[in-house]
Amino acid sequence: MSIATALLANAGTTFIQTLVKALALGSVYILIALGFVIIFKGTQVLNFAAGAISMAGAIFLAIMVGDGGLPFLPFDNPLAPSLDDPDLVLWLINLVIVLFIAALFGLVIERIAIRPMVGQPLFAMAVITLGIEVAIRPFNLDATAIQARTLNVPWGADAWELWGAQIPKSYVAAMIIATIAGAVVILFYRSRLGVAMRAVAFDQEAAMAQGINVGRVFAIAWGLGAALAALGAIVYGMAPFPPGGQVSQEIHPILALRVLPVIVLGGLDSASGAVYGGLIIASAEVFAGEYLSQWNSTLGSGYSTIVPYVVMLIVLLVKPYGLFGTAEVRRV
Repeated sequence: MSIATALLANAGTTFIQTLVKALALGSVYILIALGFVIIFKGTQVLNFAAGAISMAGAIFLAIMVGDGGLPFLPFDNPLAPSLDDPDLVLWLINLVIVLFIAALFGLVIERIAIRPMVGQPLFAMAVITLGIEVAIRPFNLDATAIQARTLNVPWGADAWELWGAQIPKSYVAAMIIATIAGAVVILFYRSRLGVAMRAVAFDQEAAMAQGINVGRVFAIAWGLGAALAALGAIVYGMAPFPPGGQVSQEIHPILALRVLPVIVLGGLDSASGAVYGGLIIASAEVFAGEYLSQWNSTLGSGYSTIVPYVVMLIVLLVKPYGLFGTAEVRRV
């Protein structure tokens, strides 16, 4: 094999691995962004507690499959998989249970903190979500203060080899999960309940006049949003994503801040925008981190984390409501 052929093969391998990593990270962003969009589309509330809620969901799973316990209950988990050789079926059953618990968690938050604010200014409701963030964060940080909690993922950091490139199983799982979640959200919005949710978001008073239960729509939006946010954090906790198969304190700022460009770029009320935004932002971040690394001394060690915000700002200069966001028309 000639030197040119070897260099070309190495470049192809690097590109494949970078592309798969971008799609996997984009899948994480898509999951959390969809949770944000569902809440905003159903309630017009900017959920600034999304990062804390998502990390709490990942901790719930760690408690069940890593500690062998049950969240908020002093009992052992009879379905906990073995730590030495975790069973995939048991792990998936626990994952479904955790998503249900996360949805209930979202329902409780909505009933206690959001429902009483119906009809109040949206700014006040956004501030309430900041309070929820502050309230949940100590639980997250205390639960991971001594040491990170394992998610006990059955496939660990295993990978397949494709044309010389290493394709981690967790990256493939992330893409599959995001595809399924996106399809479910699309089907949901085409259902009768999804249409009711859009009606409530457009005009709450008109929706109530048509017999739509606004409180029920709010509850469903927060339940689905919390479950999707938790799923995004769980996927991000899988190795070889940076948390390395664990839930640690470092995961919170990533989930709370790194998804913001995705939501703004795609459009606050657009599910398709969340998908495209997640893929665009993740691709910009990962490809910049890979192919601009030779200028690391000039750009700085954390330049790749700034790229998403640069992309977001450029897009907003052209489309202030994001790529797929609904433009508001105000008469003066």
